[in-house]
Amino acid sequence: MKSADIYFEFVDPTHISSYNPNYYYFKVFIFQKLIEVLNISSLSSKKIILGVSGSIASYKAIELLRLLISEGARVNVAMSINATKFITPLTFEALSGNSVYSQVFNSNTSLLMEHIQISKAADLLLIAPATAGIIGKVANGIVDDALSNLYVSYSGPTLVAPAMNDAMYANPAVKLNIVKMKDRGIQFIEPEHGELACGSIGQGRLAEPLNILETVKKILNSKKDFHGLRVLVTAGPTQESLDPVRFITNPSSGKMGYAVACAARDRGANVTLISGPCHLTVPAGLSFISCRTAIEMNQHVEKHFLDCNVLIMSAAVGDFAPIQIEKEKIKKKNKSILTLELLPTEDILKNIIRLKTKQFVVGFAAESENLTQSALEKLRNKDLDLIVANDISSPGVGFQSDSNQVTLIKRNEEIEKLPTLPKIEIADILLNVIRPSLSGFSSNS
Repeated sequence: MKSADIYFEFVDPTHISSYNPNYYYFKVFIFQKLIEVLNISSLSSKKIILGVSGSIASYKAIELLRLLISEGARVNVAMSINATKFITPLTFEALSGNSVYSQVFNSNTSLLMEHIQISKAADLLLIAPATAGIIGKVANGIVDDALSNLYVSYSGPTLVAPAMNDAMYANPAVKLNIVKMKDRGIQFIEPEHGELACGSIGQGRLAEPLNILETVKKILNSKKDFHGLRVLVTAGPTQESLDPVRFITNPSSGKMGYAVACAARDRGANVTLISGPCHLTVPAGLSFISCRTAIEMNQHVEKHFLDCNVLIMSAAVGDFAPIQIEKEKIKKKNKSILTLELLPTEDILKNIIRLKTKQFVVGFAAESENLTQSALEKLRNKDLDLIVANDISSPGVGFQSDSNQVTLIKRNEEIEKLPTLPKIEIADILLNVIRPSLSGFSSNS
């Protein structure tokens, strides 16, 4: 570690408020000194566009800019017309060392198409602070100032940090715009709860610059260890019709499979997601196939299996289907007992294993008793490379939940029991376990 002197200039706590710039500059100063001492530069050579919209929180964008530069990033700043009423472009120009794009017309370099040139080279567009106004423009493709012009010419990852009055943030129109943006793959860092510039208390404060920085680092330094690999994922339940209005199904939400598909996508994989009926938003950046019955899912898996490197069968495929689907709605008749004749559905994993060449195949086992023993039997009988077992009788995890508690069992029958975790974290752990077994695959495999 390099030796260095760090000087502390403490701010009187009685003068610290939610919008006291001295307090934030102090924290930025300490963070920058720590970076110098530890020789940390995790954003080295990364090109970031910092978009600033018109908010009282705009002064925090100055601190954020300094943090990004301290981490080695090369930053260009774009400002909405209203942002220039809070802070002059000259401030950002002096700190970034680059000209600021703040005018569509009447700019000395407007003929150079600044927004096109800046957007071509950037690794990330970070809009902080993002007002309700700029969120509405981005969500609906409205282009009427420098920042909105730049956004529509940019095709890379985008991170948005909202800042506004709590009532504005809670407005249904704003919420709908945010949903639209998330559906297009735009990422958000939620505003914090606390005292706002208007004096009210609520959620709307711009996230701390240090927290925004950590999110930027996570996005830009995420692992791409599945780059070029083809991952096939199944998710959700299946449905088997009894008559025109009734069917047999299970309560699977699809959340685990969608989490796995998104995690693989984020790590560079070419992902195909085959999903039974569920109410989740179709993720951006992957191939999506919708199906309903076990037979349909089996057909889609067989069609894509030979072209994949990894198959992760996280779908909760129904075990039984009626022998006959009634053409008309089944009627109740004098409270008589209704007898249904059922047959086993397609055993997708058993069918697929016959076609296996060098694919890594992962199965899931949702059990209500004898969890480990039942999963081991499935691992052996289906000749799987890995099985993920979860106890569906445990309260608060599994079906419909955002969290789960699973046990991973490898082909060599090595067992690893995980604690209760969010499904997106389980997805990353699962991929971490799978990746070493793919060392023989190239991006063209």
